Amino acid sequence: MIGSNAMWWSVLPEGDEAMPGYFDADSMAVQVMSNRAVGLTYGQRGLVIGAVHPQLAVGTIEQTKHRDTPYNRLMLTARLFEAVFLGTKEEADRALAFTHRKHATVSGVLPDDAGAHYPAGTRYDATDPHLMYMTMAFTFDSAHHMQNLLVRPLSAAESEALWQDFVRWAELFGMPRDAAPATYPEFRADFDGYLASDKPFLTDEARLVGSYLAGVKRGDYDVPPPMRPLFRTMDLLVKGSLPSHVREMYRFPWTPAHEAAFRTAVLGARALHVRPPRFVPHPLRPILHGSNRRAFGIVARTERRQLKRGRYSMPEAR
Repeated sequence: MIGSNAMWWSVLPEGDEAMPGYFDADSMAVQVMSNRAVGLTYGQRGLVIGAVHPQLAVGTIEQTKHRDTPYNRLMLTARLFEAVFLGTKEEADRALAFTHRKHATVSGVLPDDAGAHYPAGTRYDATDPHLMYMTMAFTFDSAHHMQNLLVRPLSAAESEALWQDFVRWAELFGMPRDAAPATYPEFRADFDGYLASDKPFLTDEARLVGSYLAGVKRGDYDVPPPMRPLFRTMDLLVKGSLPSHVREMYRFPWTPAHEAAFRTAVLGARALHVRPPRFVPHPLRPILHGSNRRAFGIVARTERRQLKRGRYSMPEAR
């Protein structure tokens, strides 16, 4: 539920990665969020799953000013999040101030019924503590899941540390501490219970947008041929990482061939992250770790160029 303004991109310099931020360099948040395999997939997955929460989905769709440039908004959100996790305190404070200004005007009501638990007229507000928690919950669950899937599984202690870092992260955005479960096991029970309940519901527009985000539907243009294998693999990993009942809610096709390709892609990603013996050079480290801000910029600039040619990212969702 974040609005956007392309001008914000210019206030974040490439930055000195060594300067201190809100999270220590050895924190679990920095360790996980600086894995590019996580940074390039968790947001896509989180948005696809998060669309099953009608207040979040409708609030985002109704309040956006970027119907024609949805990926610019999404890339901006990704940079905002990354700035707070990986940036300096100056960068993080700019991102937080920008977000607080935008969230101050995000409120409304559901125009139509969205399942038994969200009748027409149900209010949504970006400053609602529970909705802040749910936004963080979908984000955390996806970052945690993609770390475990594509890099390496976290231990119970590491999962707890990552959870506490995400709670602190959400607090920086304004979430009251008591809005979130106190521990990772409590979060896991709460979040998994929500997804397994009858509360999740996909509106028609949320299903449409999620289908584009997952790569099931495609826009009026494609990424350049050299980048297509990467983007197709990312789409596959996101779809394969979804809980099966969420895929079913979207009606995404998932055959044994899809599952086999997904497992192959996962094994390939995990192999890249195998740690070499101590003192052995790791030439892939600069590729596998670091900020994704340049990649986010490429996606956003491509969308703007294509829009000038009359080509839309999500033509049916305009």
